[in-house]
Amino acid sequence: MRGALRWAVLGLGFLAAACVGGPRGGPPPERPPVERPRDRPADRPITPGLPQDVERHRVALLVPLSGPNAGVGKSLENATQLAILDTNADNIRITSYDTSAGAAQAAQRAIADGNRLILGPLLAEDAREVAPIARSARVPVLSFSNDTNVAGGGTFVLGYSPAQSIERVIAYAKSKGMTQFAGLVPSGLYGERSSTALLRAVESAGGTVTAMETYDSRPGSMTTALAKINRQPYQAILIAGTGANGVSAVQIIRRSPNGKAAKVLGTELWNTDSGIGRNAALNGAWFASVPDNYYLTYAGKYRARFGAAPYRLSTLGYDAVLLTVRMARDWRPGSEFPIRDLTSRSFAGLDGAFRFGRDGIADRALEVQEIRGGTVVTVSPAPAKLD
Repeated sequence: MRGALRWAVLGLGFLAAACVGGPRGGPPPERPPVERPRDRPADRPITPGLPQDVERHRVALLVPLSGPNAGVGKSLENATQLAILDTNADNIRITSYDTSAGAAQAAQRAIADGNRLILGPLLAEDAREVAPIARSARVPVLSFSNDTNVAGGGTFVLGYSPAQSIERVIAYAKSKGMTQFAGLVPSGLYGERSSTALLRAVESAGGTVTAMETYDSRPGSMTTALAKINRQPYQAILIAGTGANGVSAVQIIRRSPNGKAAKVLGTELWNTDSGIGRNAALNGAWFASVPDNYYLTYAGKYRARFGAAPYRLSTLGYDAVLLTVRMARDWRPGSEFPIRDLTSRSFAGLDGAFRFGRDGIADRALEVQEIRGGTVVTVSPAPAKLD
């Protein structure tokens, strides 16, 4: 844990990053010495892929580098490059593969090139394509998806789980005396998982869900759902979805007698909105997410190097490299990745402490943040380590 955290500190610029040097030695002599011909070893078969690199760990990065998600994919790629430089990890070689033309094909190329670990892919559907290919080659996958259903069988989920975020914010609200909860969730898979997580979290906290409704993109859908919710008493209401969904909902909630003084709760998606704190309508709202202690420093370094702001999600790429650097201490180049060790230790990075359960899902130390006066402040810090 302390070792991993040290890498995270390195990545934040508290120590200067080292640069990778050029080839060793000077130019060859003008007349190389003449040697007696030797017996040649048996010819090696010519195989496709990149040249063998016996001194470095071969790691593949599978992200979209073209198409509609190219911006996120490029930000993840840049983050891995920054982490390699910050940690001076000259024993790790990362090669990028574009998943836009097909995640399965990208995985097959990565494995043919000799990569022993896959970072990515970004999307859950891509992770499902990659998983069986990687599993048959005994290559673990550290996916950036937050879909916990893709975890298992050598695929690990690094993404931020909505269930963990909801559990954390409900527990905090309960600690402040709230026992009656309502839920407004979007239709679709994210909403289904959010509603299940809310029910479980409230039950675990000893509270009651008094109302639960779904909404979609149709005009008036959210208004209709909130009209039904507002018929029941509640002390806090979880708005699952983006920060923009929260702004739209809270304006309706405050017009209702039951919602006038209710505490508004959000999910981990709110932390992906860099301007969430400036939404005055959400003043006083709580949401749980990974800590932002190091993010601003990281974002400044990223902008200075790449000339643009990073996607908030890009820290997953940075932390995946920190994890790889930590694992490389006990991993011989060219050998299989020590997959069993992933579940036997905790890690730390820009997004705080995390560890993988036996189900392959990253259990994260989350903080509770409050939107207050045009900014976001931490009201319940994330634990420094996971028990």
